[in-house]
Amino acid sequence: MGMRLSKIYTRTGDKGETGLADGRRVGKDHPRIEAIGELDTLNSQLGLLLADLEEAAATWPGLQEIGEVLSPCQHRLFDLGGELAMPEYQALQQGEIERLEAAIDRWNEEVGPLENFIMPGGSRLIAQAHVCRSFARSAERRCQHLNAVEPLRAEGLAYVNRLSDLLFVAARLIARRQGVNEVLWKAADKP
Repeated sequence: MGMRLSKIYTRTGDKGETGLADGRRVGKDHPRIEAIGELDTLNSQLGLLLADLEEAAATWPGLQEIGEVLSPCQHRLFDLGGELAMPEYQALQQGEIERLEAAIDRWNEEVGPLENFIMPGGSRLIAQAHVCRSFARSAERRCQHLNAVEPLRAEGLAYVNRLSDLLFVAARLIARRQGVNEVLWKAADKP
């Protein structure tokens, strides 16, 4: 996929449509474009988390590994966006899902079982990991909506689901490695 843009604006989308790689024109609110947009938002938020992790790794070296595991996810999200833009393009492989599952298992063993609901907070890094997790869930919902209209490959759907799980465990691991207590949910007082 060696696409090069020589001109950023084309004016072809000014009337609310955009082109897919297969030549189709669809509305900018088409479920396919909505899914691509959510993946792009997630990828941008993940980029922010990775930048913050890299900066924080100087103080907390244990955070470097988290960044190393998450960094390829930006590229795979771009691959998945490519699959959505070009349905004949198939980039995501089962091995990438297995890579995420292995990291989830390894990290979950370190943080231990979840004994209470936790809130997105405790440090900026923890909160940003939760922001990414919530955007992954949103991207998953958009992909599932598209899947109901135009079936998608199972690998893409599974990947986004596992990525949200990985980000949840990453938030917990960041807390542990930063030495920050997780912010536990406190139920409202009952009358």
